[in-house]
Amino acid sequence: MIVIMGDYVPRLVDPLLDALFQDLPALGITGPRATGKTTTAARLVKDVVHLDDELVGGLFAANPDAALGQVREPALLDEWQAQPGVLGAVKRSVDAEPRPGRFILTGSAGIDLTTRQWPATGRVVNVPLFGLTVREILSRPGELFSDRLAAASLDALRPAHGLTDAPTIVDYIRWATTGGFPDSVLARSDLARLHWLADYVEHLLQRDVFLLDIQPDTRRLRAYLTALATNTANVVEAQTLFQAAGISRKTAAAYDDILQRLYVLDLVPAWWTSRLSRLTQIPKRHVIDPALVPAVLRLDSAGILRNARLVGQLLETFVAAQIRSELAASRTRPTLYHLREQAGRHEVDLVLEYPLGQVAGIEVKAAGTVDESDARHLLWLRDKLGDDFLGGVVLHTGPGSTTLSDRVYAAPISTIWA
Repeated sequence: MIVIMGDYVPRLVDPLLDALFQDLPALGITGPRATGKTTTAARLVKDVVHLDDELVGGLFAANPDAALGQVREPALLDEWQAQPGVLGAVKRSVDAEPRPGRFILTGSAGIDLTTRQWPATGRVVNVPLFGLTVREILSRPGELFSDRLAAASLDALRPAHGLTDAPTIVDYIRWATTGGFPDSVLARSDLARLHWLADYVEHLLQRDVFLLDIQPDTRRLRAYLTALATNTANVVEAQTLFQAAGISRKTAAAYDDILQRLYVLDLVPAWWTSRLSRLTQIPKRHVIDPALVPAVLRLDSAGILRNARLVGQLLETFVAAQIRSELAASRTRPTLYHLREQAGRHEVDLVLEYPLGQVAGIEVKAAGTVDESDARHLLWLRDKLGDDFLGGVVLHTGPGSTTLSDRVYAAPISTIWA
């Protein structure tokens, strides 16, 4: 059972946010709806302005500069996408007075930050915040997994539990189906959790999409989201997905964009190097919060456990979610990729690329014991890259850690929060 004690759960990015706000005039915190962005940002401000409130939003719509001038600083401008004009007002205010610690903007429906629609470019530094990780839920201090993997050793990959109280595959699936939304984590019962997650999906399809000024066919968008949930953590051709949903290639591309902007879908890019040939460039699609997979498919933990294919996919989606939430806070600043040769001859579930092109590989196995054969793709990558291969780990559902070969290890999934 997952229990959170206290009024505020410290987040991995808190030290980064605290440090940046002491030096910069404006920060943005973006990520999925209901992941605690407002609560996290409110620690640092005097005034919280809810821009999705009809009355408050009306004031900012009429004259964003004048309305901004009336807030007490430091101020949190919550759900800024409800009044995009506030971005220009923040930019003008910061240009006129660039002292640190003035504004934090939070949003759960993103605008492409590389386009002209983001007038605060160069003025608002963005920090992503995703769902709660198990490390945060259990209040586990210690060095982040992504940093430990950069100097991989058996000591660095010890489990978070002893051999007698190690999590089982049932525990890992329970964590995955609970996800990282605070309301889901804190739900009093499995029934309440299932209904909250189902309502989240409905809200997403019936309301959130319209925050983007887009009018999709919600029935077809639901079918496409179902196809994505069925194929999470898979490298699949776009045709497979749009045919499953009964839509065109163009519509599928538009739906990918919508779901990325709503922080539901992560297109994990394919890692590439000129030192390897025949590498695919197809991204791997991950549902960002693993709990949305069973919610969309209308399954509970027991239903997932009856489907071996979904168990493997959900475990990888869960692991990716834990790592993704670390990246902004990581001192080694890696980027998340996957690797796959054409025709799937060699593939590595997740690849972390560190500065100067050095990499570490991660394989996720729904098995209690693994051996060197389970690490064959990591061994291949190590032999191809030589010293640029920092280390690799096969994450499994068993209790112990062991060395499989030079710079390649096996460890429980729980080592992520050890």
